[in-house]
Amino acid sequence: MLRRQLFLALAIVPVLLAGSNDRYKEDFRFNHKLNQGGRVSLEGFNGSIEIRSWEKNEIEVAGTKYASSEELLKQIQVRISNTDDAITVRTERPEGRGWWNNGGGGVRYVIRVPRKVQLERIASSNGQITVDSVEGLLNLTTSNGGINVSSIRGSLDLKTSNGGISLRDVTGEMLLRTSNGGIRTENVTGSFDAKTSNGSVHGSLNPQSSSSPIRVASSNGRIDLTLTRYQNNEVRVSTSNSSISVNLPSVLNAQLRAVTSNGSVSTDFDVLVRGKQSKNSLEGKIGDGGSMIELTSSNGSIHLRKI
Repeated sequence: MLRRQLFLALAIVPVLLAGSNDRYKEDFRFNHKLNQGGRVSLEGFNGSIEIRSWEKNEIEVAGTKYASSEELLKQIQVRISNTDDAITVRTERPEGRGWWNNGGGGVRYVIRVPRKVQLERIASSNGQITVDSVEGLLNLTTSNGGINVSSIRGSLDLKTSNGGISLRDVTGEMLLRTSNGGIRTENVTGSFDAKTSNGSVHGSLNPQSSSSPIRVASSNGRIDLTLTRYQNNEVRVSTSNSSISVNLPSVLNAQLRAVTSNGSVSTDFDVLVRGKQSKNSLEGKIGDGGSMIELTSSNGSIHLRKI
């Protein structure tokens, strides 16, 4: 049974911030035991969330509430429910529909967690989410802000709007969704399913096995991918109103289907073609054949190159 607590801030005296729309702020900090593999849920608003691991079986929830008036600041509450295996952090907003028009406010969080942790639901709005050096589930959602994760091993489900997604040194299963933002990767290993609108997708992937599919889709954005290894993975890449460039190891066995409209298809690989071909369509077998590499675009060229 979860214990219900209202976390009391350490700094209870609001501080007037000169030159920042007369906003008041209040810092808080809370520490509690959390076992390895424990579950964390957090719902914030109008603020960033930063989560990093440390070598303790303990969680620290710290941050800053801010508002344009003392009255609004007092109405913003951080409420916590916790056991040794799970913690839920909920941010209460001021009451009434007009509070934002009166100057608004929000909360910025800085959290430390055990290295092995299940971030079951981390949600904010109008703020960036950053997670570094954890192992486990990452379920992150925000709007009007980016998502940056690094040194991660686990299962990722990342969603944002009006912001980009950046991954570095990540191993696991990845599901990425954004709008009006790009997606960038560096040293990413595992299955990869990424979709964006009005943004590009750029980076390197390192599939572990043939059971690690690669699926990338964009609208109005360029896709530029490098697969540092190819192990008979299914690869499906599509975009509209832009180009596709996929770089693969020089020794390659795969089936290829590349189609575009109002663009051209080019490749560095020898392809045993099937059927009728044209400058904007290429279908056939590379090497001994294998899984499908499907590249589709409209109003953009397609390039399949050797590393």
